[in-house]
Amino acid sequence: MASMSDLTTPETGPGGSDASDHGSGDNGGTSTGTGGGAELIGQIAASIRRERERSGLSMAELARRAGIAKSTLSQLESGAGNPSVETLWALGVALNVPFSRFVDPPRPAVKVIRAGEGPVTHSERADYAATVLSSCPPNARRDIYRIEAQPGETRASDPHMPGTVEHVMIGAGRALVGPTEAPVELGPGDYVSYPGDTPHVFRALAPATLAVIVMEHI
Repeated sequence: MASMSDLTTPETGPGGSDASDHGSGDNGGTSTGTGGGAELIGQIAASIRRERERSGLSMAELARRAGIAKSTLSQLESGAGNPSVETLWALGVALNVPFSRFVDPPRPAVKVIRAGEGPVTHSERADYAATVLSSCPPNARRDIYRIEAQPGETRASDPHMPGTVEHVMIGAGRALVGPTEAPVELGPGDYVSYPGDTPHVFRALAPATLAVIVMEHI
């Protein structure tokens, strides 16, 4: 799946940020990220702004908590940015909402997502794409993602919200998955669960690796 073109601005450059407007560390910027076009970018922009306002945080405070530049956040909320997986996760942790809240609009009761469809976000650090298949509905505490990854750089994840548990099953290929200090190698049909509120990794070991991740939010 192809992502949108990289965004480069005089203020931030490709995936960077200027020294005068930076949080504790830019967590993804706008260099690579969301596939799916203007409609999805608009959905993400409105969702970030809605959740920030609901939390009562200023743009500067949310940027500080998420470790991104305020200019990056401003771009995202205006629909001018193209966020990476890492940036959206950082914002979700800072706002205490699941990642899927940003990318999955309300859907009918019966939902079919064909292969190649659905809102996709891409990692800026690895050949790794996550498609939201089902976001957490009211009174439930789980999200479901389809993962497509290629061998190369490891997709390293910072801790998610406290109490998060990840469940991973490999559909095709092979991958190294789990806590950063002790990941396990999985093949087709293999399953692992591990704490998602500690550093963890996903590294494809074979071409066209496919997986399903279920995230539980306690």
